[in-house]
Amino acid sequence: PHQRGKRSVNTFSGGAVGLKPHETPHVNKVSTPFCVFILYFAEIFHLLVEETNRYYQQHVDRRQDGPSPRPDVTESEMFLFLEIIIKMGHDIGERLTDYWPNLKQFATPFYSETMKRDRFLHILRFLHFAHNSTEIDRNADSYDRLWKIQIIFDTLNDALQKYYNPSEHLAIDEIIVKFKGRVIFKQYIPKKHKRFGIKFLKICDAAVYTYDMKVYLGKDRTRADRDVTATHATFRDLCRRIEGVGHKLYMDNFSSSPYLFDELLTKNITCCGTVGPNRKGLPDDFRRRHVISSCWDIRVRVRQNMTALVRKDKRDVYMLTNMHSPPAEGSFCYEHGNAIKPAVVADYNKHMCYVDKVDRMANIYGICRRTWKWTNKLFFHLLDLTILNSHILLKSCGANWTHRDFRLALVRNMLELAGRGPSRPQRPRGRTPAVRSEPSRIGEVTTQHWPTSSISNLSCRVCSSRGKRRGVRTNCQKCDIGLCISGCFREFHTKATFR
Repeated sequence: PHQRGKRSVNTFSGGAVGLKPHETPHVNKVSTPFCVFILYFAEIFHLLVEETNRYYQQHVDRRQDGPSPRPDVTESEMFLFLEIIIKMGHDIGERLTDYWPNLKQFATPFYSETMKRDRFLHILRFLHFAHNSTEIDRNADSYDRLWKIQIIFDTLNDALQKYYNPSEHLAIDEIIVKFKGRVIFKQYIPKKHKRFGIKFLKICDAAVYTYDMKVYLGKDRTRADRDVTATHATFRDLCRRIEGVGHKLYMDNFSSSPYLFDELLTKNITCCGTVGPNRKGLPDDFRRRHVISSCWDIRVRVRQNMTALVRKDKRDVYMLTNMHSPPAEGSFCYEHGNAIKPAVVADYNKHMCYVDKVDRMANIYGICRRTWKWTNKLFFHLLDLTILNSHILLKSCGANWTHRDFRLALVRNMLELAGRGPSRPQRPRGRTPAVRSEPSRIGEVTTQHWPTSSISNLSCRVCSSRGKRRGVRTNCQKCDIGLCISGCFREFHTKATFR
């Protein structure tokens, strides 16, 4: 390699980092957290209420001899439900019922005063995100494994790019949402801290804002062709929203390849990342096990705009870049003996951590509880991610909020809003009265159906006793029949009508 000096890279033209003023002119640094959060969740609130009520009605229709139906969930109740879910991230309990305890030593009045426990569990049980009739045949080519939550995922994903301008440097990486239930696209990665779960592919910027994301559903071989692998096609589609403005993208060896870097460069995206030594398109001598032997030594190969290098650290590290000038070969150290890292290595270490930082911040007050429903698991993760993005969006306007204070203020805002909403219809207490045609009171027809004292020894028409049921005998003025005054008189003239 004899090419040295600075390499001309694409100029960034993405605009000011942060909130897009023309999309949200009413948002400023004094706006409330809910004012920003509702930008992402306005449509989702209506969908949650509609689909949850529909799913419960389908459940009631399937059970002909079940209990009496409960009232529909209102938007105010859905606000309270999500508010409790968010607050649970700050008060970790072993079980859900621990938030509504009978023991005073565990009591937290906030939850019992906000919503009854049975009502919360009812909404959680029937929380639904899509109409069941929209499912496609599993054997069809167009079958979507994410159809149960696809509407919410697409709505939220579109809003992520609508209100925010990302920074010049971006990172693309994978994270795992821990889940051990049954779902066909669950991943097992033994070297990860969360070994079992659902894999997300995310693009994040320097402010740890998630700009785009995708759920990894397995290798989609329908997108692959003779020259493009399924992984190449997946990451190419994930970068479609950052084309044409000169972003600098950092990635790890799972996604980077010379062919992907070349294709993204034609779309004004320069890339840098680690790469596997056996990846197709790398120099042939990089495939050898021992390219270099001395510690901190560097070997470089250059092809047009592409630079491949291998550096000896604790092990051989292979890197690929088309945004940096080729470093000099050899081993370079400071006067104290510390190794000098090339610019490509220093920039990679600086910018590649964005996705891991987003995952760490979203899980600090994580609300993902143990559940066998993968849809709930994904929805709660998306809710945590939306709150974090709302916090970053408000900070870009100049607001001084910490992540914790933002979440707690959001809970208070939702509580105030739910209090101003329409009241929930009260459920009638007791047994549902039977349908009847007679009036509600006997006295509305005639005033002669009243008990009178009697000395008759005839048995009661209802209980066949001789006045021993309540100790008093009576007759009806109009019917002239023997009845017990306390119980049987009401039973004979229809229970619910006599008062």
